[in-house]
Amino acid sequence: MNAPLSLSNEVVRIADLRQSDEAARIEGFVSEIGGSVFHRPAWLQAVERGTGQRALGLVAERLGIITGWLPLTEVHSPVFGRMLASSGFAVAGGALAERPSTAIALCRAAEEHALRRSCPTIELRGGPAPSDWDQRSDSHCGFVAELAESREAQLLAIPRKQRAEVRKGLEFDLEVRIGREARDRADHYAVYAESVRNLGTPVFPRSLFEAVLDALDADILTVSHRGVPVASVLSLYHGDAVLPYWGGGTQAARALRANDRMYLELMQHARERGCARFDFGRSKTGSGAFAFKKNWGFEPEPLCYATWTAPGAPRRDADPTSARHAARIALWRKLPLALANRLGPPIARGLG
Repeated sequence: MNAPLSLSNEVVRIADLRQSDEAARIEGFVSEIGGSVFHRPAWLQAVERGTGQRALGLVAERLGIITGWLPLTEVHSPVFGRMLASSGFAVAGGALAERPSTAIALCRAAEEHALRRSCPTIELRGGPAPSDWDQRSDSHCGFVAELAESREAQLLAIPRKQRAEVRKGLEFDLEVRIGREARDRADHYAVYAESVRNLGTPVFPRSLFEAVLDALDADILTVSHRGVPVASVLSLYHGDAVLPYWGGGTQAARALRANDRMYLELMQHARERGCARFDFGRSKTGSGAFAFKKNWGFEPEPLCYATWTAPGAPRRDADPTSARHAARIALWRKLPLALANRLGPPIARGLG
């Protein structure tokens, strides 16, 4: 798509995110229209720096004024093939627009762009989509709730059974540290890498976490026991919400209720920062993480995702719960941690 695509009084064109003024204009539009952190050019650029997957996007304009924006990451994987994701390594995204017709026009322009870049798949993580795209709202749910006015009120807001688990975590001699420095980053990556290995998932490259921390409002909360980190979460702050985004715990964390303590402490930290909402992120419907968040009193909200597949191309399957990947996941869980950490990042760069 070398020339703008005219649509009545609007034009749709490829954004040049390497131009600081262009990126700033889009950042302003995202803020004005109430987009997520994953719509921000800063997110796309951090993903590009951290994974090598190219940051792109389509802008709709009328008389030089932005009327729509579709953030895109061009993801290439030797295992799963090529795709355009809106947005890459995100749980939200999709077209932002003043009018539904503009959002659909952006999606249509993305089809053309995908074909030009030999990407047989487009994935939208939210937002409007053309009626002939595959759409589903039964695969994932989001969990968002208001933060209580105080720490004790937050405890009382947790359902009784889960509250008992949290109180057990308060009885252990656990240390809580919040920061963004080298030690925080190293401890988080070590804990997160072990956590995802135990789930059978390749770990993302550490450079992705570094890039996100350097580009966005983010920090790390780590829980340690006797000086050893056992749970850690990298959280994003956007608008009035905190998003615990990349978190996990070691094998020792379960008995110590370290994850429960971690999320309670993060709620307190976010409240002190002035946040009003706790965005617990998405989970696959019916999964263990889904049940865990419900146990905290969060109500699941179905998320609508859409996929376009080029004519004649097979559908992309990177779903870790699909039967096709079950044997790979079982094998990955058995890998020595050092080996998993060495092999994982080159694979995970292409998950998108």
